[in-house]
Amino acid sequence: MRIVFLGTPEFAVPTLEALAREHEIALVVAQPDKPAGRGMKMQSPAVAVKARELGIPLIQPPKIREGLDAIRAAEPEIGIVVAYGKILPAALLEIPKQGFLNVHGSILPKYRGAAPIQRAIEHGETETGVTIMRVDEELDHGAMLAIEKTPIGPDERTPQLAARMSRIGAEALAKTLRGSWSETPQDHSQATHAPKIEKSEGAVSWSDPARVIYDKFRAFYPWPGVFAGELKLIEVARVDATDDGVVVQCGEGALRVLSVQKPGKSPVRAVEFVRGGGKLS
Repeated sequence: MRIVFLGTPEFAVPTLEALAREHEIALVVAQPDKPAGRGMKMQSPAVAVKARELGIPLIQPPKIREGLDAIRAAEPEIGIVVAYGKILPAALLEIPKQGFLNVHGSILPKYRGAAPIQRAIEHGETETGVTIMRVDEELDHGAMLAIEKTPIGPDERTPQLAARMSRIGAEALAKTLRGSWSETPQDHSQATHAPKIEKSEGAVSWSDPARVIYDKFRAFYPWPGVFAGELKLIEVARVDATDDGVVVQCGEGALRVLSVQKPGKSPVRAVEFVRGGGKLS
């Protein structure tokens, strides 16, 4: 099958690799390079790096409409989008003969939006999954072709869960494309939303239940992290998970704080911070 692939972050790379093994990738579309790191040097997104490595034609238009001519010229049979990062206009969706399919990181219709993995962890979910879905003009609204579920471990953080889900999604899409699929409409009345993470959401209060703070820590690791006042909580654990750190009483239950960081300072062990006169609460 001749495919145009839209994706940007590391989450999309396993799907690109899986498709490249079984299909003809006519064109990859990724977000433009951006400055990153302390030196703010221009850095290519993971999908762009992988496309170059695989020798696949690549474009990185600042706006997707600027890439429509190149996508038309690629004459794709189908389009695949995985965490591209922008809403796809109708003019794009009409180009491939079989439309666009998406690999979405939740069990739809729950957690439609930009941050489904983080929001599932934040809300204390014990199970999530990947949905292969039809792309339409509304956000994560199209019919479903396949769902693969996976548990969320009690201590699992966003990077670990995202890495596993990216592999699950790649396998689910590859399997879908090998067969003759059927499409099931979503129950839109059950939809919930997973908006983009804002840095301010990392603020926590020790008056919150320990479970709420810990779930936020797992969800917002490594960015934006969680903060008690100006103090960043670098490493936090359940009380029964280790003997290390400093136990802090929460509104309900307690947590062990293992390391912290003050603004402009290097991270330090929580025990040393408290011995030096610092206060965690």
